[in-house]
Amino acid sequence: MYAMQPVPTPCPPDLVPDVSEEGTYYAAYRQAKRQRAVFIAIECQAQLWTVKADTLTAGPDHTVDDRVTEKIRAAVAHLVQEREIRPNSHVSPGYCALFDIHTEPRARELAAALHAALYGDLVPLSRAVPAVF
Repeated sequence: MYAMQPVPTPCPPDLVPDVSEEGTYYAAYRQAKRQRAVFIAIECQAQLWTVKADTLTAGPDHTVDDRVTEKIRAAVAHLVQEREIRPNSHVSPGYCALFDIHTEPRARELAAALHAALYGDLVPLSRAVPAVF
């Protein structure tokens, strides 16, 4: 059983959990659920990085404004268009997954920006994907 540290809300890039090691994904997810926080993590698979976010861990009272959701969708569409992430990357009201990011620093930047956006702060996302803003 892996113990994960609670992440700050929103989470800065250097503290986004890396769940690449076996068993760490579920530990981080459980920790977010205990903390009633939006789950955020990065994971390395085949030398490419994935960002995962899930708002269900924050509980039923956590909502994401429609305007924020549209900005996140626009940012993801732009990242796909620029070939920074894979086209089957996913954004829904409760879950986001960005696939095939080439570097860990960029994955961390996008994860932190997404986490902040899911709490209503679009400033980090506007810095990470300025073409959308």
